[in-house]
Amino acid sequence: MTSIPNFAAGTWDIDSVHSDVSFVVRHMMVSKVRGRFEKVSGEIVTGDSIENSTVNATIDVTTISTGNEQRDDHIRSADFFETEKFPEWSFTSTGVLAKGDDHVLAGDLTIKGVTKPVEFDLEVNGIGPDAYGGTRAGFSATTTIKRSEFGVDIATPMESGGVVVGEKVGIELEIQAVLRTA
Repeated sequence: MTSIPNFAAGTWDIDSVHSDVSFVVRHMMVSKVRGRFEKVSGEIVTGDSIENSTVNATIDVTTISTGNEQRDDHIRSADFFETEKFPEWSFTSTGVLAKGDDHVLAGDLTIKGVTKPVEFDLEVNGIGPDAYGGTRAGFSATTTIKRSEFGVDIATPMESGGVVVGEKVGIELEIQAVLRTA
């Protein structure tokens, strides 16, 4: 078990306003495009140690933002996320393992109705009091998935070789959570 300063057992609500769920994917084989989702919700239940904790989270995929409205509308379409049929993604943890000073968060990620196991490199950024008399915790987590394994299988080839949208997608989480008081 890993010691975390100010660690507290309990149920924590993800603070959507102060959390960020984003992704990065290669575009046209020459650069990367970033996007984010405006709404994430869920809870983290901490046990007597971080290793005895669970996470359940939902992402509202309709809130995607890449900084380009036309691209966002295309990503919402059946070519990519098909948000009319699959408006949410979900994650349910299956375990937390110590990895040096950091951790691995294992769980099941569901995208477009396809559920696959994933592992996030997890960092506990801190736990402490907030300005409102409560307690907050901050976490960073990253992973890389293959989009086609989750049913996002658009494969638009380029004349010069390669594809318009890369297969590997990096997912980055910056999560802030608030400890429930009742």
